[in-house]
Amino acid sequence: MMGGRPSSPLDKRQQQHVTDRVDALLRSFLPCYRGQLAASVLRQVACELSPQEPAGCQLLRSKKLPRVREHRGPLVHLRGHPPQWQPVFCVLRGDGRLEWFSHREEYEDGGRPLGSTALTGYTVLTCQREYLRLLDTLCPDASGAHTQEEADPLLEMPVGCPLFLQHPFRRHLCFSAATREAQRAWRLALQGGIRLRGTVLQRSQAPAAWAFLEAVRLYRQHQGHFGDDDVTLGSDAEVLTAVLMRELLPALRAQTLPGLRGAGRTRAWAWTELLDAVHAAVLARASAGLRAFQPEKDELLAALERTIRPDVDQMLRLRARVAGRLRAEVQGPLESCLRGKVAVQLPRITRTLVSTVEAALVAVQTLLARGVDRLSRHLRGSSSGAQLRKEVYAFGEMPWDPELMQICYQEAEQSRGCLGRLVAPFGFLGTQSLVFGAQDLAQQLMADAVATFLQLADQCLTTALDCDQAARQLEKVRARVLKKFRSDSGSARRRRVRGWLLGIFLPFVLSQLEQRRRVELPAFEADVLAMGSPALTIEGIYEDVIRGVLSQRIDGELKKALGAADVSSTLDGCSEAPWDQVGADEETEAQRGTCSRQPGPGAEVQPLCLPPAPETFRS
Repeated sequence: MMGGRPSSPLDKRQQQHVTDRVDALLRSFLPCYRGQLAASVLRQVACELSPQEPAGCQLLRSKKLPRVREHRGPLVHLRGHPPQWQPVFCVLRGDGRLEWFSHREEYEDGGRPLGSTALTGYTVLTCQREYLRLLDTLCPDASGAHTQEEADPLLEMPVGCPLFLQHPFRRHLCFSAATREAQRAWRLALQGGIRLRGTVLQRSQAPAAWAFLEAVRLYRQHQGHFGDDDVTLGSDAEVLTAVLMRELLPALRAQTLPGLRGAGRTRAWAWTELLDAVHAAVLARASAGLRAFQPEKDELLAALERTIRPDVDQMLRLRARVAGRLRAEVQGPLESCLRGKVAVQLPRITRTLVSTVEAALVAVQTLLARGVDRLSRHLRGSSSGAQLRKEVYAFGEMPWDPELMQICYQEAEQSRGCLGRLVAPFGFLGTQSLVFGAQDLAQQLMADAVATFLQLADQCLTTALDCDQAARQLEKVRARVLKKFRSDSGSARRRRVRGWLLGIFLPFVLSQLEQRRRVELPAFEADVLAMGSPALTIEGIYEDVIRGVLSQRIDGELKKALGAADVSSTLDGCSEAPWDQVGADEETEAQRGTCSRQPGPGAEVQPLCLPPAPETFRS
């Protein structure tokens, strides 16, 4: 229990049932994925061919993301059968995987860990009472009396500095730190690992990642789930596992909960053990299915590139013609829908999202300025070479310092409750994704700004400068970098908020127009089918039309929220393209290589040359 081996593994019949359900999911999902891969290639080719202004990326793009700072140290772990608190040595890897060993020496000698887990989907709780309340909600009678034979170790031995890792479909992990300081350090490190693992697809610049996320949305839409939520946090296999676990959960509760032995929280723990076994079986099968699909996916992308690029002009003309006819049909009902709940809540949600991102980015700018000022003070104070090297290293590590960046992350976290209440009426339950996205943006911009500062400082500082002259040069670089940061953060804020607003409102609008879609689309399907390309579907064009009209409303609210002078007429490189999607701007820029200045190979790791003793600072 609680981090040990499952006490009740699935029998062969249950394993076969899970296998059948995963296979059925893949049979339904993969055709949708293939269609979105075709749509992503068309979108990519069209954006490449569209006349566009050069992108205004001012900062150098950091090459160090994504990662988290490795964290390790002793903890106490509740494990075994029956569960007992036992000392372990825990290590959080840079890829967001937590491992625990029996002793430090076992880790240092390269031994196998006692256990490990990817942190995807976990939540960190540091209050024992809050965790016990959570347990009480897992089973209908989880708050019942505890007999002496079923003594609850959590109640039997109060935990001073707990770290409870809770997951909706996996076994809970219970740790305890020795001090409050160690508990806080572990909490911040674990939260960074959870965010890193959760946003792997959202941060990806690959067209296939965009296609996968769209396919998940459409698959769930076909199942009747129009509202977006946090199911897309994690890798592709983890996302499909979460989708199926949500489908399996009602039947699991009805069929297995009555048969679980024990009462109260002991029964709740048994329930998490069962869920963990099912989750592991689903994840293994989903991973195998996606690996088997990988060669076909690679061949399909190559074939789509060969077939779509020569016919792209014809395809775009056909899409524009059909979209014009569809727009005339849906304009009235669509405008009526937008004048209702969307018009009422769009301004408030826009302002909330803008203020959330703005607060996080202001905190980043403040930390960045303070970091540069600290370097200048050490330089003017004629610090030793070792001290200056230490300060330069600390400055370069700022984006991955969880304690330091927590100031920025908290700004995004504080809006979760308010934002959740605003978007819930639209069926959007993905506020965790929004918060993670704002935190990722803060970290990325901090990393870009740090890389830019180090590059520019290394170019302007020479051994001929004394300490005061070097400090003045750093101040000039500081002003340049902050100006670039404000430019990039402004455009990134617009793109992110625009994408989030589409993610919130597009599924709601589509759900409101679902009945009309079923009636109206067949009349337009013949022309699209005649094209004979999987990249063009009548459903896709229909969604493009809805998205385009909704985008105009969103752009108008963004102008009001940000100020008309702060919003350019083209919010992204393909703003007129009807396939404008959540996160599309970042992908398009990455595909084109749009940053106006790019560092050469190894530029980010060039040493910062600080006078007066170059041999002290250059290795």
